[in-house]
Amino acid sequence: MISNDIQRRVLYRDTDKMGVVYHANYIVFYEAARNELFRSIGLPYSDLEALNIVMPVTEVTSHYKAPAFYDDLLTVRATVKEMPVARMVVEYEVFNEKGELLNIGTTILGYVNMERKRPCRAPEQFMAKLAKYFE
Repeated sequence: MISNDIQRRVLYRDTDKMGVVYHANYIVFYEAARNELFRSIGLPYSDLEALNIVMPVTEVTSHYKAPAFYDDLLTVRATVKEMPVARMVVEYEVFNEKGELLNIGTTILGYVNMERKRPCRAPEQFMAKLAKYFE
């Protein structure tokens, strides 16, 4: 299992007319946490792109437990619980400064070879770096 936390301050632009974080912004928070998760284990997306591989999100879920507000400092945790093969499942938890769980979500990502514009398996270099976290 691999997991990584990031912190994200809620900006005014992240909120809606009711003063709470607009629901779609959680997906943006997920992306930031996922990017930093990969970077934290030495797998920045730019390395995959150099291999002509991209990881499109094929599915996303988001469940709202409690609201987040302007200027809240959020902790967004991204976790991969199972070794990915043809797809990667990333789970997310969003907490406020009090440690209250505000949101949970999941993204499912595939692998696409950009030269062929076709789905593919994860590159060996990528899998090798992930393997040590799932032994």
